[in-house]
Amino acid sequence: QVQLVESGGGSVQSGGSLRLSCAASGETSGRNAMGWFRQVLGKEREFVASWTWSGTYYADSVKGRFTISRDSAKNSLYLQMNSLKPEDSAVYYCASQTGPTFGRGDSRLEYDYWGQGTLVTVFS
Repeated sequence: QVQLVESGGGSVQSGGSLRLSCAASGETSGRNAMGWFRQVLGKEREFVASWTWSGTYYADSVKGRFTISRDSAKNSLYLQMNSLKPEDSAVYYCASQTGPTFGRGDSRLEYDYWGQGTLVTVFS
């Protein structure tokens, strides 16, 4: 079992920045693929960014503005979000697969563990 706890959400003005953190505990290997997804009420959970053995990947909507990073020594995943827009407002979820992947890791169906989410609100 893996437990994931997100933090760092909040309210920010359009154009501002936030940094989300995800602390992993339990049966983590440091090699498993991890990602960030987001969800707006009434819509499906969508891919934001992933960290896999083949590299890092981003949704087109956040490319160039968001950066995913990982500190395996701390069992932590991060999402630096810059130039935030109102349409980035959502609950952001950290997710983990049980093992490594060489794919993009952009499907929520690939992930086995999820955090409880952290709310990001961007106001204009």
